[in-house]
Amino acid sequence: MATVLETIAETETLEELYPRLNEQYIQAGWAKPEPSLYPEPYKNFAPAKWSWETGRAALDVAGRLISTDLAERRNLILYNPASSYRYPTVRTMITAYQMILPGETARSHRHTPNALRLILEGEGAYTIVDGERLDMHVNDVLLTPNWHWHGHGSEADGPCYWLDCLDVPLTHLIEPMFFETHPDGFETKITTPATSPNIFPWTQVQADLDRATPDPKGRYGRRVQLGDPAMATIALFMQRMEGGMKTPSIRTTANQIFCPVEGSGYTIVDGERFDWKRGDVIALPGWRPFEHHVSDDATLFMMSDEPVMRALGWLRVED
Repeated sequence: MATVLETIAETETLEELYPRLNEQYIQAGWAKPEPSLYPEPYKNFAPAKWSWETGRAALDVAGRLISTDLAERRNLILYNPASSYRYPTVRTMITAYQMILPGETARSHRHTPNALRLILEGEGAYTIVDGERLDMHVNDVLLTPNWHWHGHGSEADGPCYWLDCLDVPLTHLIEPMFFETHPDGFETKITTPATSPNIFPWTQVQADLDRATPDPKGRYGRRVQLGDPAMATIALFMQRMEGGMKTPSIRTTANQIFCPVEGSGYTIVDGERFDWKRGDVIALPGWRPFEHHVSDDATLFMMSDEPVMRALGWLRVED
């Protein structure tokens, strides 16, 4: 029987060569079915919008049908319509609407993905991060960084709702996924700090926005960054824009997701219009031109994988 080397050495045509290479898991670089280098990013993910009204109604139904005993978290994943993998919102990040009912606790766990939450409705819920209780108020932003224990509880009179964002899709891509449940189920050794690097209170963010100077190019209105950046893989911004404002069309290699916390308007992404109001979620995949049109004075909570793009030398922003 001829050896692999002899079989390849005796090859006389390309038609014979290709299947013999395939048997050895070798691809002829000049005959790739798809190019590996191209002039600009492909449009693999679509711009998209999710309605908070729809999400809230669905969570209320889920509150009747599923408990935290059955689900690690009662959440609704906002997956990109262009992705066959029904999970990421954009290439590197996922967002989800989540709800907790009065008296419930969501078990403590930790994982390598970074996570954060924007509080949408309800008073009386809290997150415990590495034993520190952080009370959640509307429009607060809370962090649960890589490998920090975290669980949720509620002492509220009614449901509490928030928007989650995690870099799980990026972790899946690179593969350093680790996950553990807390040995106590729910952390019981708790302190209540006066301040914490893991929470950005809305009252403080508003004060920072009041002091902020509008950006000279008119791209963002008044904008402040939460953290520097908040996480190694996700940058967070609040940007305040006056009613009637229209931003110039820009595009960036960073993948972005935004959620309005105040006001209303619409955003045009690659020629497609998305109307928004408080609590809605808009996906801005990388390298898609977008512009904001503000109807009423608005504040947008922006999440971006800009730190990843910057660290790797891939960040581009252009008008």
